[in-house]
Amino acid sequence: MPTSSASTSDAAKTANSGGVQSLERAFDLLERMADAGGEVGLSELSASSGLPLPTIHRLMRTLVTCGYVRQQPNRRYALGPRLIRLGESASRLLGTWARPHLARLVEETGETANMALLDGDEIVYVAQVPSKHSMRMFTEVGRRVLPHSTGVGKALLAGSAPDEVRALLARTGMPAATEKTITTPDVFLAALEQVRRQGYAVDDNEQEIGVRCLAVPVPDSPTTAAISISGPAGRVTETAVRRIVPVLQEVARELSQALRSTGPAASG
Repeated sequence: MPTSSASTSDAAKTANSGGVQSLERAFDLLERMADAGGEVGLSELSASSGLPLPTIHRLMRTLVTCGYVRQQPNRRYALGPRLIRLGESASRLLGTWARPHLARLVEETGETANMALLDGDEIVYVAQVPSKHSMRMFTEVGRRVLPHSTGVGKALLAGSAPDEVRALLARTGMPAATEKTITTPDVFLAALEQVRRQGYAVDDNEQEIGVRCLAVPVPDSPTTAAISISGPAGRVTETAVRRIVPVLQEVARELSQALRSTGPAASG
């Protein structure tokens, strides 16, 4: 029986990369589930991945047995609790790898440096190096916030499609943290367009009065990430922005390269 061109290409890609096709497919399905909000049906996975239903069913059954996926009463599949331990360990390592780069940010900008990820519909801070100023910002590592009121949230969502952003905002709501928080989707989407245009995001007293944050995404990161600096609005002035943003962007590029090169060298 002739093999389909899609299957042939898939198999060739796996052979060339030295990978195991079933593992690659299983991880791809997990990532698609995460992108869909953590819960999907088999037909949705088949449509998005291009894999036949029997293949997906077999992979999902294995993932359920291992605890990485659970089947809901409505027959849909959700990410399982066993992933939590893996995610927490990975987040700690990610923070460890990021700290030298954040320390450089503190040295060159004078302000507190942070790294954050988009986890589901929330922003989670995974690393921080505090400023040496007596008056400085502090965000607890592990803290979760909604993306619409933060600079890192804007930086992380700037690359998402507008309909995806609207769907996220509909799920989370847009509560006001301060009187300057953006609370309508149209205004937030306009802010994201500005982020794409200027190359960085600003939280101008939107999460906390008296605090300004500047954030940029980490380009080509293995997981969607952003870094930021935060400080008193009196120090993070427009003049300071022009000085700080190029440093943020340079550190983001260096961090991206470090994350992508982390790991053992391929064996010969």
